[in-house]
Amino acid sequence: MMPTVISTSSITEGLGSISGIVPMVEYPTVEDFGHDPWWIIVIKVVTIFLVLVLLTLFNIWWERRVVARMQHRIGPNVNGPFGLLQSLADGVKLALKEDIIPKAADKAVFLIAPVLAVIPAFVTFSVIPFGPEVSMFGHETPLQLTDMPVAVLFVIAIASIGIYGIVLGGWSSGSTYSLLGGLRSSAQMISYEVAMGLALVAVFLYAGSMSTSEIVEAQKDFWYALILVPSFVIYAISMVGETNRAPFDLPEAEGELVGGFHTEYSSLKFALFFLAEYINMATVSALATTLFLGGWAAPWGIEKINDGMFNEGYWPLLWFFGKVLFFIFIFIWLRGSLPRLRYDQFMAFGWKRLIPISLVWIVAVATIRSISLEGGLNRQYLLIGIGVLAVLFLALFFIGEQEEEPEPASAEPVDAHAGGFPVPPMPAGGPVRGAAQPLSFPARSTVAASGEEI
Repeated sequence: MMPTVISTSSITEGLGSISGIVPMVEYPTVEDFGHDPWWIIVIKVVTIFLVLVLLTLFNIWWERRVVARMQHRIGPNVNGPFGLLQSLADGVKLALKEDIIPKAADKAVFLIAPVLAVIPAFVTFSVIPFGPEVSMFGHETPLQLTDMPVAVLFVIAIASIGIYGIVLGGWSSGSTYSLLGGLRSSAQMISYEVAMGLALVAVFLYAGSMSTSEIVEAQKDFWYALILVPSFVIYAISMVGETNRAPFDLPEAEGELVGGFHTEYSSLKFALFFLAEYINMATVSALATTLFLGGWAAPWGIEKINDGMFNEGYWPLLWFFGKVLFFIFIFIWLRGSLPRLRYDQFMAFGWKRLIPISLVWIVAVATIRSISLEGGLNRQYLLIGIGVLAVLFLALFFIGEQEEEPEPASAEPVDAHAGGFPVPPMPAGGPVRGAAQPLSFPARSTVAASGEEI
């Protein structure tokens, strides 16, 4: 008679049913990918593409409705129920508009640039986890296209390619305003990618991996938005600057550059730039959800209902997109609330504030992790280290650069015709010798009394 073999999983499930402990959710790992048949891969690719396009249409409608409510307006409400088809009507309008290519443009680059901007926006979603393993047409597969040991670095690298589309679009247009917008955008996105990458280092140190699925699993007890607050705040600021959204939409400052890098674009080519911006919003929001808000895992309290049923199957899709839409709402809220920053202030904030704070925080997190892994440290030394870091943070936040005192005005008059042209007097300068005096006109009543014609 063969002995009965009892598996560890059956014992765990039995104890869980007796004691009320919720069974552990099975999180996918890197080894679970690469085994799907080709038709499952095709289904996933097409689904991700359709979801991103539909999510873009919804986000455009939602942004208009939210900003309209903030400004006490109605917003789109005619095309379809609640105006939901307004975004589709806008897309059709863009497709039917006249396609114009400037004579001074480099035609080949001018046409490739929008494609180069929009394709990386779609590719980055290939490593974003939407949920656990599910049964799809009888085949067990994770709700994620693929994963790799350096998935987060893959997202940052692919997102960086989109900068080339913006820069080349501005350069190939043959317009000064477009060129300035493209240069602004490249400097801005590169600068804030540095701060964004540094904010993610703390996540890598705590999770011990750069795989998106394994980072989600590492947050099953606590979300990193709670235990890595500085990293979360720095990433949230950087992702607004990375996507060129208000109040950091300096490349598209219509008051200075007409429309920025896409000034000369029209019809579907402009629509591709527009699509890339909104998909990038969804990308950085999905990455923030994955790295800081537990990914597709259900919020606290909900995951314990009915033995964790809301963390299984297709339920995690609801939690994932709910968190993504929360971040997109923050994007919309900022656009409707804050004015645009000045470009030099914006760049100084990234290089002089965010990056130094990120470096100090990385040192602190690395120290804390090494202490916890080695078994502890003297309490006195730990308190001293925390005090030093607190002082450094206060210094970085509240000590600004001292403004240089203006030089006293010169008492000697300035020659207005020294350069060959008359110069108006400066507000802080002294009197200008030879400057033209302001014109004076007689009062209106005096002119009327004299009867003179003007």
